[in-house]
Amino acid sequence: MGRGASDLLTALSQRVLVGDGAMGTELQRAGLEPGGCGELWNLAHPDHVLAIQSAYVDAGSDCVTTNTFGASRVMLQRHGLEDQVEPINRAAVRVAREALRDRAGFVLGDIGPLGGLLEPYGDLSVARASDAFREQAALLVAAGVDAIIIETQTSLEELGIAITAAREAGAPCVIGSVAFDLTHDGNDMRTMMGTDPEAAARFMADSGADVLGANCGAGINMAAAAVVLRRFRNVSPLPTMAQPNAGRPELENFRAVYKESPQDMALGLRDVLDAGARVVGGCCGTTPDHIRRFRAIVNEWNAGQRTNIR
Repeated sequence: MGRGASDLLTALSQRVLVGDGAMGTELQRAGLEPGGCGELWNLAHPDHVLAIQSAYVDAGSDCVTTNTFGASRVMLQRHGLEDQVEPINRAAVRVAREALRDRAGFVLGDIGPLGGLLEPYGDLSVARASDAFREQAALLVAAGVDAIIIETQTSLEELGIAITAAREAGAPCVIGSVAFDLTHDGNDMRTMMGTDPEAAARFMADSGADVLGANCGAGINMAAAAVVLRRFRNVSPLPTMAQPNAGRPELENFRAVYKESPQDMALGLRDVLDAGARVVGGCCGTTPDHIRRFRAIVNEWNAGQRTNIR
């Protein structure tokens, strides 16, 4: 399917869509040990993955993100699972599609960062990164995803390589999503590599992304996400997506715990909608209860937009 022909892009041009919430912290709640490979659960415990994703769909998610954040060959090799790249990615898409059941919705194929710095700053070569992204993107597209989301990115170079891989694989829609952190003085936001929202938006648009996203990041709550999206839209007309964390993490029993309640997190959601978000969801710590609250607010928003059009 060619660029601009995506059913997802058509849908978000007509209404705001609700994404899903966290996968990693939900898998931990289901028993994933610290440092374990959550992506392996697509094969070893697909019922647990399905239960998590079904709960998001029941809460109102229009978009289900595959459990493939760390399912590239580079990441799986760290767990000795590099020979499982294909079955893990294919199973993830199958489970996500099953979670939607007979409901209208979209499966987003998730590609996360490779966990290291590209040369010359680190030991990850551009060739190896490109091969890993190409392989994973091709598997996700072949398995039938409606879009590829390249998320939690802090390096524009790595993000660009992944966007190119998704385009080459024939992804119907490509979402780029960057992780920003608040600066120490709290007055600005940058990626770990020092990139500001305007530069990130220009880069994603120029590289071929269809949707500009922001997710995760230290201190990036709903209010901060709204600022990011406004800054995106100052330099690009492309649709935007916001998936902030449920507050700042607190360490309990060697696990990061996110404690912002659905009600508190949703307080800033209308500001994100005012900023032009076309997809809203959550990242670390967000649960089906958060998504259920988002769904109610988005329903009101979409109804109001339809009324205004008339």
